[in-house]
Amino acid sequence: MLPAGMDPRTPVLVGAGQVVHRNDEPGLPGPVALAAESLRRAGADSGTADRLLRSADLIAAAAPVSRPYADLGALVAAELGATPKRTMQSVRFGGDAPQRLLNTVAQAIADGQSDIALITGAEAVAAWNTATRTGAALDWPEQPDDLAPSELIGSDRAPNSDMETDAGMWGPVYFYALMETALRGRLGLGEAEHRARIGGLWSRLSDIAARNPYAWQPESHAAADLVTPSSTNRLVSTPYPKLLIANLSVNQGAGLIVCSAAAADAAGVPRDRWVFPHGGATATDEWIVTERADMSVSPAIAAAGQAALGAAGIGIDEVAHIDLYSCFPVAVQVAAEALGLPIDDPARPLSVTGGLTFAGGPGNNYTTHSIATLVGLLREDPDAYGLATALGWYITKHGVGVYSAKPPARLFHSIEAEVPVARRAAAPGYTGPVNVESYTVVYRKGPAPEHADEAEAVVVSALTPTGARILVRASDAETVAAFVDGDPLGAAAEIAAADKLALLTERTVK
Repeated sequence: MLPAGMDPRTPVLVGAGQVVHRNDEPGLPGPVALAAESLRRAGADSGTADRLLRSADLIAAAAPVSRPYADLGALVAAELGATPKRTMQSVRFGGDAPQRLLNTVAQAIADGQSDIALITGAEAVAAWNTATRTGAALDWPEQPDDLAPSELIGSDRAPNSDMETDAGMWGPVYFYALMETALRGRLGLGEAEHRARIGGLWSRLSDIAARNPYAWQPESHAAADLVTPSSTNRLVSTPYPKLLIANLSVNQGAGLIVCSAAAADAAGVPRDRWVFPHGGATATDEWIVTERADMSVSPAIAAAGQAALGAAGIGIDEVAHIDLYSCFPVAVQVAAEALGLPIDDPARPLSVTGGLTFAGGPGNNYTTHSIATLVGLLREDPDAYGLATALGWYITKHGVGVYSAKPPARLFHSIEAEVPVARRAAAPGYTGPVNVESYTVVYRKGPAPEHADEAEAVVVSALTPTGARILVRASDAETVAAFVDGDPLGAAAEIAAADKLALLTERTVK
């Protein structure tokens, strides 16, 4: 029997499962096998074995990267012996996927369009890399390219502008590094002080991963070791060496079972297994990074957080368990600021898994792991609330979810939060006077561990006298040395061409 006053359509998480297959274990499992195993574990976690799995009417999947299946959910359903009426899949790229999928699934349940739904995802990049290196065969299922899920979730708009692409900003590490230095400039921190800040943040995450049985790298690291380049921690793009970057080379899967309260009750799921989504919101920042008013803030996270917390009827101070998407240090700092959280509160760490460097960064699916971990914590702390954030592209696409073992006061409603416009003009092709807003020095990997990595170029974000933003990628030795040996953040400069910048003044931020 349902609790008095509970709507039978109330969405509830009743099972959570995670799997990690390490490099020293036999076999090379792919995304289908890992996702299916995570859901089998979710079934066992629910106390219903495979009964709910086989009865699912909807399967939603985060799109895999290691093998780009068009409909991962259909393959997983076949593995589980399920015959869902619908499948959903996220667009090919976006770590916001798990929270968007959960919001969509929970809304379908609240609307009476689904009774039992599965959410899953998995990555096997490490297995793929091993097979590529050794020539081992991968026994992964195939799927026709023209197959499609019943519904595709999210936006697959291209993430870069022409100006960004022309400056070599083709991957997350370069965008996040540029945003990190922009944040340092706004906070008024010198390089050493800022390294200590982000090293301490990442060290605290590694301590959490060391206690996480599903972490890919369950080992604590000292802050100084994380920010100091070495043969095993090479510089990639300042201020980021390898150990400050999400680790995508993992074999991991996670799965959730979400039911209506009526279906959970009918299946006999013990009440102490129930965890409810209280609020779920998504939002999008200005899509192109260099067209944002301030690269070091996220109005969308603030809006989605406010909406999700408002739906739950609580404030951030009432949230006990938190997981902020942690692909790079700037992402955590920006989210913490947007939500009103300190980054160094020992009573409320900002991750429950240890983050994407240490717990692992399984493509689009990380937040399914964080939600699965929250489910366990909230069962142990049934009067508490938990919050998870999800993030796609370059602090661009966002999801925020609030959860508790306490029943919600109202029926779940997915929210797309409104974000205030905060746009800055771009000035591709501009020449003339500027001020250095941010920069990152891009490094080329050395030919062998005993050889130092080489500074390949510096990408500079600069503001014109009218406040427009221009990117310059300079590779001449003199300019690169000025940014390697000094800290010209905030300095006046003159742009002569898309690859020519001359510093007019030097400013070292202390």
